[in-house]
Amino acid sequence: MSEIQVRNENADDIRAIDVVHLSAFQGDEEVGLIDSLRDSSGFVADLSLVAEFNGRIVGHILLTRIHFLQGKEKKNILALAPMAVVPSQSHRGIGSDLVQASIDKAKALNHTAIVVIGYPDFYRRFGFRLAKEFGLETNISVSNDLVTVLELQEGALAGGGTVIYPSLFKCVY
Repeated sequence: MSEIQVRNENADDIRAIDVVHLSAFQGDEEVGLIDSLRDSSGFVADLSLVAEFNGRIVGHILLTRIHFLQGKEKKNILALAPMAVVPSQSHRGIGSDLVQASIDKAKALNHTAIVVIGYPDFYRRFGFRLAKEFGLETNISVSNDLVTVLELQEGALAGGGTVIYPSLFKCVY
């Protein structure tokens, strides 16, 4: 039986990553977002991960540096988006493997927190909590009940503030 392998993306993976997102989202907005994020100053190559099963890329996750404002102080945190798994493989726990690997890698790289919009019940199992519990809001027009965060360093979000998503994200939210 083959195991799922999670690793950093490389240049040879880009087309396969596009196919994963196209099949999962049935549109190309996420593919465009990924391309734009790769070209942005927030891109962290070590935080773009793929999942392989039987030698085929079946999942992808991307964490990107964005800003978090606390009063007049601007800090960096990570945004998790997008993440996708080929629908025919979604029963294998690939999404969970990708999320856990990205959390572990972000911690190892000394990042302070991760924010994600959508599927709060899924992300809670990894320790994510509603952003509003930390006094956080975002510049994206979504329900506060859809925004969750994970502190990678205790106290990183203490005192609340505003998560600033770059305009690139507005195409998918």
